[in-house]
Amino acid sequence: MSRRMYRSALVIGGIVAAAALVGSTAASAAPGRPGEPRYGAGAEGAGDPYFPLAGNGGIDVLHYDLDLDYTPPAAEPAPLEGQLSGVATIELVATQDLDRFNLDLRGLTASSVVVGKKSMSFTQTDNELVITPRPKLKTGQSTTVVVTYGGTTTEPTDIEGALYGWVTTRDGAMVVSEPDGSATWFPVNDHPTDKATYSFEITVPEGLTAVANGVLAGSETAGGKTTWTWDAPDPMAAYLATATVGEFRLEQYTAANGTPIIDAIDVTRTPSQVAALALTGDMLSFFEERYGPYPFVSYGAIVDDDSVGYALETQTRSFFSRNASEGTVAHELAHQWMGDHVSPARWADIWLNEGWATYSSWIWLEHRGQSTAQARFQQVMNRAPGSSTWNTVVADPGPLGIFGTPVYDRGAATLHALRVKIGDTAFFDLATEWVARFGGGTATTADFIALAEEISGQDLADFFDVWVYQPPKPTAW
Repeated sequence: MSRRMYRSALVIGGIVAAAALVGSTAASAAPGRPGEPRYGAGAEGAGDPYFPLAGNGGIDVLHYDLDLDYTPPAAEPAPLEGQLSGVATIELVATQDLDRFNLDLRGLTASSVVVGKKSMSFTQTDNELVITPRPKLKTGQSTTVVVTYGGTTTEPTDIEGALYGWVTTRDGAMVVSEPDGSATWFPVNDHPTDKATYSFEITVPEGLTAVANGVLAGSETAGGKTTWTWDAPDPMAAYLATATVGEFRLEQYTAANGTPIIDAIDVTRTPSQVAALALTGDMLSFFEERYGPYPFVSYGAIVDDDSVGYALETQTRSFFSRNASEGTVAHELAHQWMGDHVSPARWADIWLNEGWATYSSWIWLEHRGQSTAQARFQQVMNRAPGSSTWNTVVADPGPLGIFGTPVYDRGAATLHALRVKIGDTAFFDLATEWVARFGGGTATTADFIALAEEISGQDLADFFDVWVYQPPKPTAW
């Protein structure tokens, strides 16, 4: 994601993750009753030290069916506030014996919760919807949870103060949720380690378009409102889901590799602002040659006239603020393999997303006759030793560092240095095997290092130590 490519690098002054790893409360046999379950509460977080309340323990969500009804704000001078009501039908499996479990929900209020067709008691805090199922759930048990909820939408911000989540606009909403903003618009297990499939029915005032992930299943207008139906059958991390609303024109075609393309372009955008999207088909072929088959049912872009100040690799439908430049289009498309299909197991591993996407834009632009990847690598290496590039542990940048320049540029430089060290054949074999082996799930820096050593047949401990685990500028590797 080029989330902070338009922002100056964040200076991190001794920020460290304060939270210890939070695990699920494991069920065990009741004392004196071997084999019988002992019920407990699912953890209120998925165990990520950077975002302790993101995600939840004790559950594995399989599918979200989101039925949303949204009314954007009135014209100025009315407040920039929309109205969202929703019904989330969530199919999940208990991963421990549960007498209580949580979903993340922030800024909206649940009015009812049904588990297995029975109304259930629940409570709600600032970030957590706490559900008490009766009968209790046993390990491995599947159930359906239906949450009815709603409220006023505004402009939520992330840990850095940047807009994210359901960002209200005058004509609709920009919905971009990395890292933990999905909880601002639906009840969710909001961590990449719990991927699920999605379906969407989004009802908006007639004349507006609602754009989500996957393929467009249809639209229907009645009573001054239009319901847009989208189906996203590929496993997806919650932060990659979108339901962006605005005055868009939809442009649909099939790329040369057979991928259906659906672009949603704000009606105010000029041809020059979206010209690079015409290269999508060529880019798909280019990246397929290096990373393997495109992994999802469709692709496309959303280009909005409002701005959050960054682009995001929303799965199958990358989001762009105001314009889509060639380098950024390549970056977000490459993310579909590197970050979306293979996602970070912890947010500390985000350099694997951003390093690969940045490096992908380097090699694409080289392919197009612009600066070579080696020249761009040298530009990074020419930065002064006191640069922020050389004072960050890339594999553990801290919660306020995950969108900083080092994660992008030093991450890409790491990959180029690795390519030079192990050679082109091993490097691109590594890329395709990385996607093939971990696609559809998550992986860590340790997983990447192990695979790089396996593919190359080299001991790379010292290489990765100086590039991703030590902050100073590498001088030998």
